[in-house]
Parts: sequence; C-alpha cells; structure tokens
Amino acid sequence: MKQPEPQLKTLDRYLSKAGLGSRTEARSWIGSGRVKVNGRLIQTPDHWVDMARDKVTLDGKPVAQAERRYVLLYKPKGYITTYKDPEGRPTVYQLLKGVDQFLGTVGRLDLDTSGLLLMTNDTAMAEEVTNPAHKLEKTYLVKAATLLTDEQLDQLRNGIELSDGPTLPAQVKRVRDAGKHTFLEITITEGRNRQVRRMLEALDSKVLKLVRVRIGPLTLEGLTIGQWRELTPAEITQIKKKPKPKGTS
Repeated sequence: MKQPEPQLKTLDRYLSKAGLGSRTEARSWIGSGRVKVNGRLIQTPDHWVDMARDKVTLDGKPVAQAERRYVLLYKPKGYITTYKDPEGRPTVYQLLKGVDQFLGTVGRLDLDTSGLLLMTNDTAMAEEVTNPAHKLEKTYLVKAATLLTDEQLDQLRNGIELSDGPTLPAQVKRVRDAGKHTFLEITITEGRNRQVRRMLEALDSKVLKLVRVRIGPLTLEGLTIGQWRELTPAEITQIKKKPKPKGTS
C-alpha cells in the first residue's frame, strides 16, 4: 500500500498553526529550549515537522491542534494588523477580548484603513482564500482627494497600470460628488499591498478615507467599529467556496 505523503511544516509554523501564538512568539519559544519534537530538544525554528506523525511538546505538554475559529472584526482606523508593534501602536489583537487562541489575519488592512478584517487559526483556509485564483471580492468605500471624471472611473474599471503590473478590471460605482471630492465604491479581486490607494494615486488623486465594507459574502451588518463576531457555519462554507471555472453555471 502506498504511504501517504508527509504533511511538512516548519516547527515555528506548526506551533502557530496550532493556534498557540504568532510565528515570532513560536521562534522565541523554540530558541529558549521550550520545544521538543519526538522527545528531542529542537532549537531551530526551520526544523521540518510531519504534522501527521511527529509528536511536538511545549514545556512538556503535547501540542494539539486548536479548535478552528473564524472571527470577523470591524477594524478601526489607527490600528495595525501585526501581533505586536515595536513602536507601541495599538494592534487589532487588543480588540479580541475573550479570544484565547492566536488568530492570524486573512489579508491585511493598513493603519489608516478601517473596515472588515477576517481572522482565523485555519491557516489552510486563509491560504486558499488569499490565493489570487480564488478571486474573492473585496468592496471598499473611498473618499478621493479630487473630483474624478467618468474617464478616470473607466480606467479603474478596465485595469490600471501599477509598478507591479496592470490591475485586473474592477467594479466601480460613483456614489456621489461633494465639493471637491468624489465618493466611490470599488470592488477588486486582488490583494496587492495598498492596492486601492495606489490605483487612485495612478489617477493623480489620493485616498482620503478608505473603508472595507465587504469580503465575499461578509458585510459590516450587525457590527459597530471595534467589535467582532464569530462567523456562522453557513458563512464559513460560503467563504471557503472555490470560484467556478468560466463557462460553467
């Protein structure tokens, strides 16, 4: 009988995947001699672990995979999405009161962006939905620093050239013009760094306010800024759905 393929992860990632802490914390635990693999002390974070066969302990206690959790947070402006910040800025983890497992962010929002942030310890799901092939739609409300013409909005719709290549076509809706500013709704399926901000900058404009209001089927409904909630089983199923190939119904 053919043996199953090993499920290999580096030791620091294995500990993080178990929901015990961030990879930075895991590296600290490993370096300080708190982790053993199959009874042997390992102090190399990049040591390979077979998730199905190897026995890992932290402080002598077996490491078990944590129960999967899926959280939706309404991130306020002024919070960063890393676990700890050397500059002492507030992080989204300070908002997760009552969550005792480590949850990684599925994608990120920058310091000055508010809105929906999906967090989970299901790293397989996180990797899947952030894969560009998944084409998960993300919708943002944008306040532009200038009045944008219809031609400029069409540029966003058709794809716009950035330093790392052209963007995929976006769904763009003008919400209103007020004074010297255009308010618009934009939906993208990519996850490039600061993508929406860079798209506006390519039009010689600038984002003054940015709020993510939708991730796939998930919306801000029922959440106030700074609050979080668990995803429902139906939402978990929906967010994990793979896109259908073109031409199928």
